Amino acid sequence: MDASGLVTDSAAAFDEQLPDGGVLLGLDLGTRTIGLATCDAGWRFATAGKTLPRGKFTADCGKLRELVQQRAVRGLVIGLPRNMDGREGPRAQASRAYARNLAAALALPVLLWDERWSTASAEAAMIGQDMSRAKRAERIDSHAAAIILQGAIDTLTN
Repeated sequence: MDASGLVTDSAAAFDEQLPDGGVLLGLDLGTRTIGLATCDAGWRFATAGKTLPRGKFTADCGKLRELVQQRAVRGLVIGLPRNMDGREGPRAQASRAYARNLAAALALPVLLWDERWSTASAEAAMIGQDMSRAKRAERIDSHAAAIILQGAIDTLTN
């Protein structure tokens, strides 16, 4: 558990913070965009949402705060980009910092979830749906966020 008490890598610790469940927001943090996904309050299925252009943290946080209020979000699941060998590099550290800042700004618990293969899985699924390259490029981050969130809720409910 992070020093703020809101950010964790542990599904069990995150689950303890949300004993009654609730809507979760999944984020796939890219360098230019933030992919969004939400799940139902019973943590059964994740749905890809929109993709936000990434800007300064304050602007991003304002957009996310609006979404959190509109959907009555109770917690966040943020993709943690680990290397294939499991080690964390600069992108993972940047995601951890973003998670800490977002948890503090929104006062919501955050689960950092290993996102290895999420983008590849999302792309394969979209190719399987015969989605054009242009539409895939436009939606890849939100579909990756849905895969990240679905993996987390599957673990949380099993």
